[in-house]
Amino acid sequence: MTSSTPLPGGVTVSASAPSWIVWALRVTATAHLIGVLAQAALAGLFVTGDVDLLTWHQNNGGVTHAMLYLQLVSAVLLWRPARLSSRPALISLAMVLVETAQVALGNARLVAAHIPLGMLIFGMSAVFTMWAWRGLRTRSAA
Repeated sequence: MTSSTPLPGGVTVSASAPSWIVWALRVTATAHLIGVLAQAALAGLFVTGDVDLLTWHQNNGGVTHAMLYLQLVSAVLLWRPARLSSRPALISLAMVLVETAQVALGNARLVAAHIPLGMLIFGMSAVFTMWAWRGLRTRSAA
């Protein structure tokens, strides 16, 4: 079954793809979102005075960033072999660029920009993950 579902930004894409590609995108997007949520929790705990959690925040940031690269690969698979829109791949690429800037700001300790950008990353990740679960339909294996 094929259906049209809007992507973030009002873009509509025909949402029918092989099951393994859809599930790869769902799993990687969800893992990335969980990592982003953990980043916020670790940052909040660090700010309250537990300085050891800064190392946890940095390590979790690396894992979360890696999940985003896997999400990008899944989105490219949705675009190229599955022949769907390039929009999920472009949105994932934009997220990679934003998150790379976030890592640089964090390493430079520019907290005034790091925290608001983290909120943007959370929003982008949440919307993308919701779309991956609600907007994509799998092609039957017939």
